Amino acid sequence: MAIRLGDTAPDFTAETTAGTIHFHEWLGDGWGILFSHPKDYTPVCTTELGRVAKLKDEFAKRNVKVLALSVDPLTDHKGWVNDINETQHCSVDYPIIADPERKIATMYDMIHPNALDNLTVRTVFIVGPDKKVKLSLTYPASTGRNFDEILRVIDSLQLTANYSVATPVDWKRGDDCVVVPAIKTEDIPAKFPKGFKEIKPYLRMTPQPDL
Repeated sequence: MAIRLGDTAPDFTAETTAGTIHFHEWLGDGWGILFSHPKDYTPVCTTELGRVAKLKDEFAKRNVKVLALSVDPLTDHKGWVNDINETQHCSVDYPIIADPERKIATMYDMIHPNALDNLTVRTVFIVGPDKKVKLSLTYPASTGRNFDEILRVIDSLQLTANYSVATPVDWKRGDDCVVVPAIKTEDIPAKFPKGFKEIKPYLRMTPQPDL
């Protein structure tokens, strides 16, 4: 069954390159990314895992833990990590789940038979501190993911979780935000002291409130 936004991310216990993980316990009170890969020792996946390793500090300052998944066994993962570190000039130190029986992949609907038979597609789940799914993305096997975009989405999710704003098209940290329609225009000055601009009664912009 497909996992939808707002659903509780299914909990699981898994063997990983960093030992046994109990997913919800491992997440703690922080954010998490779970992303799947069709197979070990594949070129696009190798570049993706290397990129994520290089973004370690960016994820850490957002209180985000990263967890990868592939349906190959743990012994393959460990050899593959050596290749990733060598070719991508990085150090992969986040866990990679070994899911040879495809239990977690099936639980998270990561296997799309019309696309990849019994292998996982490139799926991304962002999970909040409440263990709810905040975002899901699915890419074909041939297309590498854009982790700058995933960081941008995390910035938006964390901002909009704490303030009554939404983020407009192509928003990035530091840009103006949209005041949500639930806030009456006359109430904006008290809630957003940095000011606002009314473009239309339903479209009010304000500087990012947490900067």
